[in-house]
Amino acid sequence: MSKVLFIVGSLRQGSFNHQLAEQAEKVLAGKAEVSYLDYKDVPFFNQDIESPAPAAVAKVREEILAADAIWIFSPVYNWAIPGVVKNLLDWASRALDLSDPTGPSALNAKVVTVSSVANGTSPDEVFKHYRSLLPFIRMNVVEPFTGVGINPEAWGTGQLTVAEDKLAELSAQADALLAALN
Repeated sequence: MSKVLFIVGSLRQGSFNHQLAEQAEKVLAGKAEVSYLDYKDVPFFNQDIESPAPAAVAKVREEILAADAIWIFSPVYNWAIPGVVKNLLDWASRALDLSDPTGPSALNAKVVTVSSVANGTSPDEVFKHYRSLLPFIRMNVVEPFTGVGINPEAWGTGQLTVAEDKLAELSAQADALLAALN
């Protein structure tokens, strides 16, 4: 069974993107093994501490290397990739052997897809950033991406409601991700 590693781009407990990831986990039930990456302890990228890699960085690299695919669930911060996700990708995209900085990274040739919960057209804006960044760091991008708007009452209740058409898009995205692994 394929291993899919979920990266939730919001560190907030109960975030809307974490709730969407839980929906995707249900879609993948029986089709793939899902785990969530805990990267809250990864420090800001700094070449002064790059070698040896900090323990938190080594741990996330191991989890990434053990995964067959990565699914990013990204909020939109100022129409862009959240800083915590960008920092994680900066660390994970560095060569595993620093004597050859062009060598493979933990992300090298990994299959990846992206979903986003955000308001208005902002999922489309953050998707533009991911479409530029992910191939640059040598990942194999799988589309379609799924963008989900925030239902108005969620701001008060904290509960995301995902419409049936968006659940269908999420299911199609899961199918495309798994198909890319074969």
